[in-house]
Amino acid sequence: MKHIAGGVYPTMITPYKNGEIDYGAVKKLVDWYIEKGCNGIFAVCQSSEMAFLSLKERIKLAETVVRQADGRVNVVTSGHVSTTIDEQAEEITEISKTGIDAFVLVSNRFDLHNDGDDVWLENVKAVLDKAKFDVPLGIYECPTPYKRLLTTKILNWCKEDGRFEFIKDTCCNPDMLIERIELLKGSNIKLYNANGQTLLHSLQHGAFGYSGIMANFHPDLYAWLCENFEKEPEKAEVLSDILSMASFTEGPAYPNTAKYYLNLEGIPMDIYSRSSDSKKLTEYQKVIMKQLYDLNTYLREKGV
Repeated sequence: MKHIAGGVYPTMITPYKNGEIDYGAVKKLVDWYIEKGCNGIFAVCQSSEMAFLSLKERIKLAETVVRQADGRVNVVTSGHVSTTIDEQAEEITEISKTGIDAFVLVSNRFDLHNDGDDVWLENVKAVLDKAKFDVPLGIYECPTPYKRLLTTKILNWCKEDGRFEFIKDTCCNPDMLIERIELLKGSNIKLYNANGQTLLHSLQHGAFGYSGIMANFHPDLYAWLCENFEKEPEKAEVLSDILSMASFTEGPAYPNTAKYYLNLEGIPMDIYSRSSDSKKLTEYQKVIMKQLYDLNTYLREKGV
């Protein structure tokens, strides 16, 4: 069983062509993430529009990313979108066969109405007992349809279970991040912060990396921060401030904004998304994306 590396895990978008997944663009995007210094890829996630993909598409997308990565980086995926025990078990079983390094569960799937930890634990145990898999597990606090934060009771259960290695944290709370990092010490579970504004703070207290939207725009800058925040703290503080402000630019048209931006990076793909009307991508937002591209180019030329 391959362990999960620390570092940057972009929440991979799904390129389309004429409304269908553009697997050629998927492969180019995988290479771009790796060239930009990512340590892994989080595919078939919310940014991938997983709720708008059939199970067949989710499986093929995971297979394509794994094959193109070819062992160069870790590939973790979700694809966990169903509501029933049987369907969730099928998703885990089938997607886990694709060669991924971890399957990432979505926290709200086990407690659809936020009924409490006992319901959550009863349902997760039922799903995992039924599913067949031999890869590590992760958990993602996906904000859709609601953000089901992991409690101390659930985190302790994950530690005791022993199969979990990856948590995509979306709490955006500096104090809670410290508490979680401390609680997870001594386990195999690595916490990856999805929030750019609190990332440096969490890294300084022991987080293992970043897994978020903005790694679709400048993953190399996040990689630099994760690798150098201790060696060059003053530069890291400045870069953290820049990344924090840049995090507000993706706008309500995400993931269309990311697709427009990636075209600027030389990865051709349609702006179309199944989860967001491309008409939401205004000319104003395109100007912002071009400004972000210019800023990224400038920072890269300065050696960051």
